[in-house]
Amino acid sequence: MRILLNGDPRDLPAPLTVQALLATLDIDPRVVAVELNRVVVKRARYVDTVIEEGAEVEIVAFVGGG
Repeated sequence: MRILLNGDPRDLPAPLTVQALLATLDIDPRVVAVELNRVVVKRARYVDTVIEEGAEVEIVAFVGGG
């Protein structure tokens, strides 16, 4: 399937959950926020929120500093 990930097309093997996508990308879910089709996904819902064909996904990392 093909999705738009942070503005770039990306092919994935099959529909995945947000948690599975983050694992595939080797991203720690504790340090990012995920938006799926312009809606922020709550971290507790990563495990059961499915990303489908054509979805727009934005992954934003938290940055500390001052």
